Amino acid sequence: MRMEFTVKEIADFVNGTVEGNPQTVVKDFARIEHAQEGCLSFMANPKYEPHLYTTKASVLIIADDLELKHPIAASLIRVPDPYSAFSMLLEEYSRRNNGKPVGIEPLSYIHESATYGEDLYLGPFAYVGKNVRLGRGVQIHAQAYIGDDVVIGDNTIVHSGVKIYHQCQLGADCIIHAGTVIGSDGFGFAPQADGTFQKVPQIGNVVVGDEVEIGSNCSIDRATMGSTVIKNGVKLDNLIQIAHNVIIEENTVIAAQTGISGSTQIGKNCMIGGQVGFVGHIQIAKGSKINAQSGVAKSIKKPNTAWNGSPAREFRQSYKTMAHINQIPALKEQIKQLEAQVAMLMEKLA
Repeated sequence: MRMEFTVKEIADFVNGTVEGNPQTVVKDFARIEHAQEGCLSFMANPKYEPHLYTTKASVLIIADDLELKHPIAASLIRVPDPYSAFSMLLEEYSRRNNGKPVGIEPLSYIHESATYGEDLYLGPFAYVGKNVRLGRGVQIHAQAYIGDDVVIGDNTIVHSGVKIYHQCQLGADCIIHAGTVIGSDGFGFAPQADGTFQKVPQIGNVVVGDEVEIGSNCSIDRATMGSTVIKNGVKLDNLIQIAHNVIIEENTVIAAQTGISGSTQIGKNCMIGGQVGFVGHIQIAKGSKINAQSGVAKSIKKPNTAWNGSPAREFRQSYKTMAHINQIPALKEQIKQLEAQVAMLMEKLA
């Protein structure tokens, strides 16, 4: 597939403004610090600005309002948001090069009661159960399992080894990465008088909205009753555990190894770092930002606030507490000195 475009063609695609030679040809993408002649790169983070003046890239996408401190040899494409513009280019490149598989492979299985729209792809050893409904352009890759009565919306991609249990629902334009399990039983066990645990049947399901992306090896439990809900636009990293009856509101992003306990509700537009832990039955206000490795033990009621630490505190308060903790060794030494001085005074008075 052709990967050779002029600066003008690229600028037209991202609605950018050209500074330099509009006929410069791009043949590859590269990080700004590693780019060579013929490469396209971008600069969105100010800490990479020094590379603007040393990179060998032929074309750079930069912000409209960036004031250059030194001359740059590369042709420039100025846009309001360089990161988003570069992402658009990568998406288009991927679409043109990877294409879209269509057809039902001979070694796959689809039950006669299942229905599907046009341009279905069903990979080798994929399984589609009874009464499944698949929209247009759905891709079910090799060795994926789609349980009975599952519904999957248009253009959703289910990668290899994904397991979607019975009665779960996925919206349109979702991407589910390899190894993820959607709809396994919630962790429900009733303690008994003899010290054993009796399993509580999990009779609910999981409902995933549109344009959701779920990373590899995530586990999203079905509800005890009702639904575990992942709403439109949510983005989940790899290795995330979401327990029964959790609700994650629109456009929230969650980094790897986060665990969310049962019946917790995460608001809209939250940003959650890696390895964050949530106790169950709490509510997290919209726009909350939670730093990596925080432990959230109570509800966050104030919207658009940042949190850090375990137990999590508001960001500034958390760092003040950490600063005080760092002073403890010096304070301990001062106390020892004061104790010694008091002991000497007592000896003199004796």
